[in-house]
Order: sequence, then C-alpha cells, then structure tokens
Amino acid sequence: MIYKRYTYQIRPEQYEPCTRFFHEYILPAQLGHGARLIGRYVTTTRDEITSIWEYDSYEEYERITENVNASELYHTASQRKEEISPLFEQVKEDFIESTGDYHFTKHIVSVSAYITNEKGELLLVKNEHRNDTYEMPGGRMEKGESLEGAIRREIYEETGVHAHIEGITGVYHNMSQGIVCIVFKGRYKGGHLKICPGETEEVMFQDLSQVELNELVTRDQFITRIKDARDRQGVAVESYYVRPYELLHRMEE
Repeated sequence: MIYKRYTYQIRPEQYEPCTRFFHEYILPAQLGHGARLIGRYVTTTRDEITSIWEYDSYEEYERITENVNASELYHTASQRKEEISPLFEQVKEDFIESTGDYHFTKHIVSVSAYITNEKGELLLVKNEHRNDTYEMPGGRMEKGESLEGAIRREIYEETGVHAHIEGITGVYHNMSQGIVCIVFKGRYKGGHLKICPGETEEVMFQDLSQVELNELVTRDQFITRIKDARDRQGVAVESYYVRPYELLHRMEE
C-alpha cells in the first residue's frame, strides 16, 4: 500500500473555490477510476490544504492516473481551471508509507441493482475504471442516504434510468477490499439511457437469453449476483432511527 500526498499553499480566500473545484472535479474523477481518498485537511489559518490518496501499489497509481488524465471529466476540469482565478499558490506532491495499522476496521457499503425493462432485458453498464466487464449499475452509499435512496441515485447517475425498486436479493462481502454490496431487484420506470462521463462508458438493456452471460460479464462475483437476482424474489428492508425509534421506510415483496 502506498499513499500520495498533495500539499497546497493557498491564501485564505482561495479555500472555498479550491474546495468547490475539488468536490466537483477532482474527487469524482479519482474515485471513479479506483483511487481511495484517505482524507482532506486544512490548517486552522486556511493557508494550507493537504489531500492523501491510497493505492494498492505504485503500478496501480500509475494506471489510475493515466485513466483519469484520459477521461472527459479531467479535460473539462482543465478547461474550467483556466477560466477561473488561480486556485492555489503552489503545490507539493510526494509519496508516503504507513508505519503501521492504527485504525479500526472499516467497511464500505455499496449497492447494485438487477433492473429489467418491459421486454425482460437487463440493464447493464461498463465502467470506465473497470472496462473489462459489463455489470449491473451501482456504487457506494453516501452518508445520510437510505439504502433505497442510494440505489435509486446510483442507477440514475450511471444510466439515466428511473427504477421501481422491489427488494433485496442478496448481500455480498468482498473480504479482500472490505466492501459489503447489497443487491436489489427492480423494474424500469422511465428515463432515457445515457452514459455518465467519468463513470460509465457504455449503458444498455440486454436480452440475456440471446447471449452467454460470461461473454459480457467477465468477473465471477458479478455473474453470481446476476444469477441470484434473476432467480430470487426480494426480501424486506427497513430504514429507521433509534433513541427514539422512528421507522422511515419499509420495503417488502
């Protein structure tokens, strides 16, 4: 594991535009191609910002950086950067290594969905950062989202489709990367197919009876999720608060 550190020297008045630029362009471009943000920090005097990114290896860092630099979002960001005032005074980049594991175990919660249209065709995407395979649309939950809200957002962002969600068909734990993926089942409700620059490079509805599944889906874990969702009905899922208990939403078959 290696870490890339970016240290930006700024004037205090540059903090807000620099942060907006980071959230609008840098963050989605990096996350969309597989980089992992450890944290972003600013001094109390707001004259220095530090961002730290994590990679499995230097080779992975080079691959991700090459893909980010070739993406449409990166070129849009470069044009936007030229249009606005300087975002920082200077920047220092270096690689750092961890001296040990001092953190509690963390898991990432992600969502995915088996969405079919009126013809029974399955909604599939090909991601920019994982373009060796097709897969069901999905992604990471954001803080404050419900499970159903997260999958609705991910489907629309990646494909342009609005979906009716019926339930959960499986929960899958990636032990290597600490990711728990919850897979939903649902139906096309509206919208028009479109790619999401920086995330998806292809979006389609596919009749799986007309093609061998492993010709499109090349990763075993994605094949398993599709087969499970195809053959199963949904189960109940709830969103709620505690102390005091407040049921926000319950979905069941």
